[in-house]
Amino acid sequence: MNISRNFMLLGSAFLIVGIVIGMYMGGSGDHSLALSHAHINLLGFVLSAVFALTYKAYPAMAEGRLASAHFWLHFVGAIMVNLMVFLLLAEIITEAGMVPLAPISEFLVLLGVLAFGWNVLQNAK
Repeated sequence: MNISRNFMLLGSAFLIVGIVIGMYMGGSGDHSLALSHAHINLLGFVLSAVFALTYKAYPAMAEGRLASAHFWLHFVGAIMVNLMVFLLLAEIITEAGMVPLAPISEFLVLLGVLAFGWNVLQNAK
C-alpha cells in the first residue's frame, strides 16, 4: 500500500467535494453548509495532504502497520465525521440522530492522529 499516494487521493476527493459545496453556497447565497465546507476542506483535504507529504518526506514512516492503521482510521473517521456534519447542517438528521456514529467517527480520527504522532516519534529521523 502506498500510504502517501492513498492520502493524496483521499485528500483530492475531499477537495473536489469541498469545492462543489463552496460553489453551491456561492451560487445560491445559502451559506448554511459553511461549517461542513470547512470540515471537508480542513479535516479531509488539508490533513490528508499534510499526511501524504509527511509520509513522502519520511519514507520510513510509511512502512509497517502503523501507517496503514493511520490511513484506515483517518479514511473511515473523516468520511463519517464529514457526513454527519453535512447531514446535520442540511437538516436531514438531528444532533440526537448523530449518536452513536458521530462520537465513534471522531474517536477514529483521534486514534488515527495518535497513530500518526507515534509514528512521527518512532520513525521521522
